[in-house]
Amino acid sequence: MSIFLETDRLALRRFTMADEDDRVALESDPEVMRYLNGGIPVARAEVRDRILPTVLGYYERFEGFGYWAAQERLTGRFVGWFHFRTHAHEPRDGEIELGYRLCRSAWGRGYATEGSRALIHKGFTELGVQRVVAETMTVNLASRRVLEKLGLTLVRTFHRDGMATIEGFEQGIVEYALTKPAEPAASPRS
Repeated sequence: MSIFLETDRLALRRFTMADEDDRVALESDPEVMRYLNGGIPVARAEVRDRILPTVLGYYERFEGFGYWAAQERLTGRFVGWFHFRTHAHEPRDGEIELGYRLCRSAWGRGYATEGSRALIHKGFTELGVQRVVAETMTVNLASRRVLEKLGLTLVRTFHRDGMATIEGFEQGIVEYALTKPAEPAASPRS
């Protein structure tokens, strides 16, 4: 198992095909999927034949970016995943999209903030990221609070086709962003 990044409580690593059961369990939970597709469970065949191969292919195409399985460091228990990748809908130079999906048992424990904060730091200090963006539904107040804790600010509210089956779709999607802080100016020599 190759660890990509560690925090106090989490280890983020590359996915493998052996993660199929964990991904199926996570994405079959209607509450986890509530603001993503209206709570419809994702079929095992979809995870096995499309999702995991796409995730694994990302590592080869975009060094240092992709989808990361999140485990508790002490127990090794799968708690969800994070993505730190090129923006899916509107790719822009130097801009990376942050996202996460956590098991219900991991909700309210600060894992989304902890893992996201570590990815943002790595992006700004090691990976050349200039701007981090994240989207969630306007009505997903828990995710919005996480983004605000991370220092991202609301950029816009917009609508995307194909979301009419999701409760709250009429309020749209919010985009948040954080730009890399400017380097402090070097102090002049005396």
